[in-house]
Amino acid sequence: MALEGYGVLAARALTTRREDGTDTPHLQLHLVAEGDAHWRVAVNVESRQAPSELLYLVEDDVRHPLTATLAQLAAGWHALNPGQDGPHLDYVRGNLFDRARMRLLPPALAGPDNDLADLLDHWLGRAIADPAATVFAFGQRWGPDEGVTDDVFGFRPGAGVHDIHFNQGSAPPFDRDNGVRQDGALILRFAERWVAIFLAFQSQSFHTDDVTGQPLRDAAGDPVPEPAGVRILAAMVNPRGPAPEAESVLLLNASPDPVDLAGWRIADRAGQTCPVPAGALAPGETRRVAVTERVTLGNGGGTITLLDAGGLKVSGVAYTAADARREGWTVTF
Repeated sequence: MALEGYGVLAARALTTRREDGTDTPHLQLHLVAEGDAHWRVAVNVESRQAPSELLYLVEDDVRHPLTATLAQLAAGWHALNPGQDGPHLDYVRGNLFDRARMRLLPPALAGPDNDLADLLDHWLGRAIADPAATVFAFGQRWGPDEGVTDDVFGFRPGAGVHDIHFNQGSAPPFDRDNGVRQDGALILRFAERWVAIFLAFQSQSFHTDDVTGQPLRDAAGDPVPEPAGVRILAAMVNPRGPAPEAESVLLLNASPDPVDLAGWRIADRAGQTCPVPAGALAPGETRRVAVTERVTLGNGGGTITLLDAGGLKVSGVAYTAADARREGWTVTF
């Protein structure tokens, strides 16, 4: 069953509060939005399911078509129905980042700049210090409840957002919240750039069902292993010349072993696919794949996904309208 009340809050950051040493520590964030409405955002810094340390990734210069949509949002809460268009987050299908770049951090340690709460405080502190900065908090809403005073920051009525993390691929008992296009994160808009903070639990699987968000398993019942080490290296999304343009995608085998590409496909933002030429790709070698059939690499920004013969995501990238603006230039990732 998917999250109820999924959406994104656009607001200004006021202050943070740590909960070191508690049973379920969070980094609590106090935001204010339209009409002086106050919100609390509860960000997990430790898992209740072993192993306890969270995976994190900070993208300190986000280049994704999502930012163009977020820039148009007014301050306040925006409900997002997974079945409708909108700035939904999906760590698996949205090509927001490379999963392999996520790292582990403990929730709290003595000393500066060495734990997850420190990292969150660093970036949120920058947003608090900048009155023009906007925080976009993706997750599940609670409240507002006119009869409740917030038990952390004391404002009334109590309202907030939680589940600010990957919300699919969870094992029992947390699998009840699995779903697609409903992941949480913090995205910060500054005048000069966008910054995103992505969080996940080590117990979660990044191979999930496209409908339910439940973890995929092999014939033995084990989680599907990580895919072969083939990556999307670059793409020609805006070639010179009249339409139809000769768009292409460049693949690299970063692994030490040859990879058989038989049955593999390239998918665009709309989910249309075209075949990758069959045959083994040697270690360290590249292969240029001509974009054919109904696949389109739009000049307004988009995503490119590499799928193996079983339809599992192997690699995924995103590019913006600015990336595609220069005709004849190859976009690198």
